[in-house]
Amino acid sequence: MKPRLPEIQALFKKLIASRAVSFPAERQMLDAPNGHGVYLIYSPKGKILHVGRTLRGRNGLRQRLYNHLANSSSFSKKYLKGKGARLRNGYSFKYLVVASPKKRAYLEAYATGVLCPLHIGTGAEEF
Repeated sequence: MKPRLPEIQALFKKLIASRAVSFPAERQMLDAPNGHGVYLIYSPKGKILHVGRTLRGRNGLRQRLYNHLANSSSFSKKYLKGKGARLRNGYSFKYLVVASPKKRAYLEAYATGVLCPLHIGTGAEEF
């Protein structure tokens, strides 16, 4: 069944309404599930910095958010200038588990278009 715009909008509303979770202090566990989904990263002042989704990986959202802390993402390398540990200082995230890869892609694209985050990871080199 093809996802329809109202379905993606409903998922977006759930994502926005989900609780904000602080990135953990050093040596603390990241409070995120192993399921795949879409996530938002917020600055300490509440600005939306990044919209992302999981593509693969056994530990889903937990692994992807940890990648940002460990400088294994374009967001941490480019936007945070290689200092992913800064996320431990008042940054937070919201997430929504979405099983369907196609719905994750649509939701990430929709959220990016609506929220206009400060960083967009295109995977392309800057020119």
